[in-house]
This record gives sequence, C-alpha cells and structure tokens, in this order.
Amino acid sequence: MHLQFLYVMMRMISPIIFIFSLLLFSCHAAVQDFCVADLTAPETTAGYACKKAANVTVDDFVFSGLGVAGNTTGTYNKAAVTPAFAAQFPGVNGLGFSFVRLDMEPGGVVPIHTHPGASEAILVLKGKTTAGFVSSANTVYYKTLKKGDVMIFPQGLLHFQVNAGSTPVQVFATFSSANPGVQILDFSLFSNDFPSELVAATSFLDIPQIKKLKAFFGGTG
Repeated sequence: MHLQFLYVMMRMISPIIFIFSLLLFSCHAAVQDFCVADLTAPETTAGYACKKAANVTVDDFVFSGLGVAGNTTGTYNKAAVTPAFAAQFPGVNGLGFSFVRLDMEPGGVVPIHTHPGASEAILVLKGKTTAGFVSSANTVYYKTLKKGDVMIFPQGLLHFQVNAGSTPVQVFATFSSANPGVQILDFSLFSNDFPSELVAATSFLDIPQIKKLKAFFGGTG
C-alpha cells in the first residue's frame, strides 16, 4: 500500500517538476536580450562570459571586416580567411551563428579540415570553386560551384575548397555556432611535434615525404 501511494505521488509530481523546469528555462532565456562577449575574460567551452550591459555599445553588434578582401599575398595556399566569430564580432556570442569571408587566388585551396562545433553553409559571390565534404561512410560529395550557388558542410565532417577557375574566388560562409572551431588535417599531421615514425605508422606515408611536409609546415619530430 505504501509503495502504491509513492508511485501515485511520483506520477503526480513528475509532470509538475517537468513544467516547472520549463518555466525556469523560459525565465532564464528571457532574463537578458543578448550576451556580448567579454573578450577580457577567458573563453570557455560554453563561449565567452557576458560583457556588463553598461559597457555594451552598438559597435558590438556591427562587424565591417567582411567588406574587405583578405590578403592572400605570400600565403602557402593562395587563400585568406576573414573570420567574424565571437572573438572578432562580440555580438554573436551565444546566438548560435557566425560568419567568414574567403578569398582565393587562381590556384588557391582551402585544405581538408573540419569544424567540430558547427555546420557550415557557403555562398559563392565571385568565381568558381570546387567544394566538397567526406561523410562518415567515406563517401565524397563535391561539385564545382559558380556565383550564387550555396552548399552546406554538415558539422564535424572533413571538407575542402579549390579555386576551379582562372580568376579570384570570393565566398561568404555562415556557421551554426559563434565559435565553430577548426582543425586542419595538414597542420594536425605536419605542423607539430607528432613523431614522423608515428605519422608513418598511422597514415602509411613514407618518412621522407613526412619530413618534407613537416619542414614545409614548420613541424618537428
């Protein structure tokens, strides 16, 4: 009898707790209109802490950098990326999106990389780019895009771009996070102290080629 009473009480209380938790969540969401990044505080896995409202200005919600072409001179991949993440554009902190401008010269390339924290959508503004991604089933989806074309790269999947024409390429991208993160495959293998023998064992590349790439990317080991 006692157990049956407890069971009935739990059946009654559980919906109340659930509704109360929803109310708490809704109240929390309405406490503040935004969370402009406080760049003087360290970044955490949840993003930046909020700047005090008294210190927020309209400039926190405006970013003009995407109107200026990136400097591709002297870059190893003939490309330049101009980010508008929370670190550069404090107003997007906590809002779940951010932006990037990509400029590629003829022969330019964005090496295979991944964004662990976000999906990406690109819009070609100028030129032609061959863009694609690799699924977790190792299927490659790629296509040559022209002005006005849009393509998406699902979160966490390896993807790339290559200038497919003889003229400069300009691409605008948006991410589903204010801090999407990035891991470039070439840098992960060749720009650090990852021992060449281990790189060879795990990638099946020849050690002389690995050392050549490490020298190019500034790695050791």
